[in-house]
Amino acid sequence: MLRTSVYLDAEGNRTADPGKAVGGEILESAAEGHAAKRTWFRVEEVELSWLPVSEAAFLLWVLALLVFAWLVAALILFVL
Repeated sequence: MLRTSVYLDAEGNRTADPGKAVGGEILESAAEGHAAKRTWFRVEEVELSWLPVSEAAFLLWVLALLVFAWLVAALILFVL
């Protein structure tokens, strides 16, 4: 299977680095008699208007709550 990729950066220019890509196309050729598989992708930054803090701060709070819940569960299981 042959794979061809075209990556586009934020300005729409082609780039060879997939880490800098925010969009592009991946084309995988298939065996004879089968259609090629074409995949488009686009990465967009979305602002959540209902979130009063930054996304990173929100995710840190979620992580802290999960660790706290895990510690409480471990303590309860240890006591029982």
